[in-house]
Amino acid sequence: MGRAIILMMDSFGIGGAADADAFDSEGANTFGHIARFNHGLKIPYLHSLGLTKAAAEASGIIPEIGSQPEGFIKLGSKFGHMSEISKDKDTVSGHWEMAGLPNLKGWGHFPPEYPSFPEELIDSICREGNINGILGNKAASGTVIIQELGEEHLKTGKPVFYTSADSNIQIAAHEQRFGLEKLYALCKVAYELAKPWNIGRIIARPFVGEKAGSFTRTANRRDFTAEPFDKTLLDYLKDAGKNVIAIGAINDIFAHRGITKGIRGSGLKNLWDLTLSEIKSAPDNSLIFTNFEDFDMLWGHRRDLKGYAEGLEYFDSRLAEIETLFRPDDIAFITADHGNDPSYKGTDHTREQVPVLMFGPGILSENIGSRSTYADLGQTIAEYFGLTPLKFGRSFLQ
Repeated sequence: MGRAIILMMDSFGIGGAADADAFDSEGANTFGHIARFNHGLKIPYLHSLGLTKAAAEASGIIPEIGSQPEGFIKLGSKFGHMSEISKDKDTVSGHWEMAGLPNLKGWGHFPPEYPSFPEELIDSICREGNINGILGNKAASGTVIIQELGEEHLKTGKPVFYTSADSNIQIAAHEQRFGLEKLYALCKVAYELAKPWNIGRIIARPFVGEKAGSFTRTANRRDFTAEPFDKTLLDYLKDAGKNVIAIGAINDIFAHRGITKGIRGSGLKNLWDLTLSEIKSAPDNSLIFTNFEDFDMLWGHRRDLKGYAEGLEYFDSRLAEIETLFRPDDIAFITADHGNDPSYKGTDHTREQVPVLMFGPGILSENIGSRSTYADLGQTIAEYFGLTPLKFGRSFLQ
């Protein structure tokens, strides 16, 4: 048995979610709107794998990517589009669902207006975390709120607490002046105390700088994620003696469960370099799972249509390198966990379908059409490795 590789493009939706209106995402189409705004995209590898066809089927709109060279690759590809059944459109729900564990109950959420967080929760965090109060206490864009409150944070030592439309508490503090380890320790306290509210993630958001306008977030973000409420594909693989190699945010997203090797990294280039290095060396019976977070964190949430396009073109330019590293039985997948349309109102995720592209040396080209849950991907990998079928999903391996 060979290896399976998941290249997870965080937030790369392709529109067409049937329940988009229930998530305030009607008309959102991350891929389509990026292509239109930038008057085309140079993504010949993704196009040859069937991305454009899958996106057109999902949304009913052909993405305006411009002409692309045909026959760009010799590998076969199965291509289709997946809908999410989880009750939230956050990163954790999307990842868990593609690993066979949809979040059918949904998370608890905090209200966007001040004060977002219950007084008893904040009092407990301040007491057990040994801090003299908090700033913020509302829904906000992280890059905006550190400019708004960063100077006050430096004067008072109070960390900045904020949330978003997703289920989270985000805690921002100065990496040197407050201290990185102190920030992580505070997030661990908040993680334990927030459990009664069924919150998906506590996110540490360190930043640097000395005055408003100069504050910037660093690469030392850390997510303290709720434990999966049941086994995921990763757990089953590890239990069966397989290797599960998690690159980037994957380790945090799965609460460090079901993983045999975790590799930290950030930035599109660095994550690609790490992924290719692992593909070169990973033994058979391995899953290599990378989260390319820049699409969401840098370009989706910041509503940067140009940056997102440049990221897509760079991502595409690295795909040919995988082709040279494939072993005969290897398979690879390209997918996403939700949408984040940079042209849409606000700064939150958008409910969309996502692409699912499967390619490798032994794959025959096939349109696998509409998939009713992200869990179809996990079920396919489970079949590939000879595991007992997962509780959710329908395999498209054969």
